[in-house]
Amino acid sequence: MAKADKIIQKMRNNPRDWRIEDIQAIAQRYGMDIRNPRGSHVIVTHPHLTEALSIPAHKPVKPVYVRKLVAMIEILEDNENG
Repeated sequence: MAKADKIIQKMRNNPRDWRIEDIQAIAQRYGMDIRNPRGSHVIVTHPHLTEALSIPAHKPVKPVYVRKLVAMIEILEDNENG
């Protein structure tokens, strides 16, 4: 998980210029479900979280969506540690 931790830290420090493929990879590392319906969005969910995150699949991904993903991961880590 050390590599995933480094990527999350990079996302925290600079939420700009991330691709949807990066988002999908890091979400999978944290056990999140990724749905890509026929539309132009990717939907990220997790069984332990009540909210889903819908991310437009534009390049690059807007920083607001990267911040929301990082917040979801932080909640998961807090639940895991607490």
